[in-house]
Amino acid sequence: MGAREPDLATLAAKDCLWWLVSAYSRACDRRDFELLRSLYHDDAVEEHGDAFTGSPDAYVAWVAGALANWSVTAHYVANALFEVRGDHAEGEIYKINYHRTLDGAQEIVTGSRSLDRFARRRGEWRFLRRCVTLDWADKRRANADAYDNFAAASPHGRPDDTDLSYRKLSLFGRAGAASDPITGA
Repeated sequence: MGAREPDLATLAAKDCLWWLVSAYSRACDRRDFELLRSLYHDDAVEEHGDAFTGSPDAYVAWVAGALANWSVTAHYVANALFEVRGDHAEGEIYKINYHRTLDGAQEIVTGSRSLDRFARRRGEWRFLRRCVTLDWADKRRANADAYDNFAAASPHGRPDDTDLSYRKLSLFGRAGAASDPITGA
């Protein structure tokens, strides 16, 4: 399969899909479970190997419990390939995922891929099926000196609505927020 020059509709679809996989990371890392749920069609299926397979509502409940085991997570989309065919698309999303234990002593970093199917319904792209595959993993002791001294000048990220992004980025409100931070509507 070679590269071909896409039309504007395909480029627009791929931009929507890129936003979707990026919003997934933000939803998990900021524990914005309302945003996370909004990324899936109601009939979607999420697969995490032997750990979980099920509906979007069940997945959100499961992931909320799983994320409660970590003081910090950071899910990075490293690169993404999308194929779009009308109102259906597929994507192979390469990710690097960081997890720090609640006591701050251990870090687990993984390389994984999401094998995604998407559908556009009523003009909106959402996940239809998501399957995660693990490529590699590393577990190590956290280096407290790196957090306390090297990066001490920068505010540390928070896994909730107290994260600095909510104060510095007025357009990035929490899902379900009562009003638009700019217009007040």
